[in-house]
Amino acid sequence: MATYTAADIKALREKSGAGMLDVKKALDEAQGDADKAMEIIRIKGLKGVAKREDRQASEGLVVAAVVDAPDADGQIGILVELNAETDFVAKNEKFIELADTVLGAAVASGAADADALLTATVGERTVSELVDESAATLGEKIVVRRVARLGGERIATYLHRTSKDLPPQVGVLVASDVPGAEIAGEVAMHVAAFSPLYLQREEIPEATVADERRIAEETARNEGKPEAALPKIIEGRLNGFFKDQVLLDQAFAREPKKSVGTVVSEAGGTITGFVRYRVGA
Repeated sequence: MATYTAADIKALREKSGAGMLDVKKALDEAQGDADKAMEIIRIKGLKGVAKREDRQASEGLVVAAVVDAPDADGQIGILVELNAETDFVAKNEKFIELADTVLGAAVASGAADADALLTATVGERTVSELVDESAATLGEKIVVRRVARLGGERIATYLHRTSKDLPPQVGVLVASDVPGAEIAGEVAMHVAAFSPLYLQREEIPEATVADERRIAEETARNEGKPEAALPKIIEGRLNGFFKDQVLLDQAFAREPKKSVGTVVSEAGGTITGFVRYRVGA
């Protein structure tokens, strides 16, 4: 019969990130040899990676970094979303360490999407291999879901915890000119809370604007609004759509009587872009 202590179990759990039952089974099979037990956990876990492919991984975290641009002209923000199946794994130290390692690979490789990041290397392994090994020991499907790179004169980041017990679930990058950096951090917090889809009206596809205009007109007619009043009503409702979806048109979180665009202008700056990720969304 294998001989090992509670301390041995604890040590192997911390090293592998695997569950209590898996650790005990591995130690039993390895006759108490911790190194062999670790190998057993990895081998058995890797065999199960393919079986987990059809599972849904909608929990996880977001991580971010800001680095100087290669030509030293401005900065680049990198945002990565890493997914697991449960929030239990999402807050596991091994999973959080993996996310930091994957982020480091994204920074070093310049990867601009998940596929490119998976082929990047960490030491002698690819990120894909590292993720599979982590999935093996943690016992869940793990996915590098998406990666964003945003350049600008200055980049502000904001990571928001939707629960104090979990790592950040919402991540934001905001690009600005140098004067705008003073307010960009607050704009990033605003973006996290109000989830705009566009920076400015000009970015909205013409087809989307046309659809919103058509819906506004049909709604007004169904409500029996006077024909003469329709143009003003339609424009009013279209402006309401812009104020809901466009960052610079939204009412600023800290000064609701002013738009984000107005607050940024009063600070003497310009916001040039943003990215917002929410885990699983």
